[in-house]
Amino acid sequence: MSLEDQVKGKTDKVAGKAKEVAGNVTGDKQTEAEGKAQGLAGKAKGLFGDAKEKASEVAGNVADKATDVVDDVKEKFDK
Repeated sequence: MSLEDQVKGKTDKVAGKAKEVAGNVTGDKQTEAEGKAQGLAGKAKGLFGDAKEKASEVAGNVADKATDVVDDVKEKFDK
């Protein structure tokens, strides 16, 4: 689900930022790098969720238009 991906993305972004700051404060470059990577992964998950949501909207719109066209064609043949 797109909402689930968006929530997981935000969670990873926040956790990654916390890890990055912790690594920066302690001077642990490994932890800092892992935090940055987790934050970027979270951003990607969020964007993926956004894309899935938009694709779902577009698919729904296309389906609605196709139904309208089919109904129009049926109506013309019924006359």
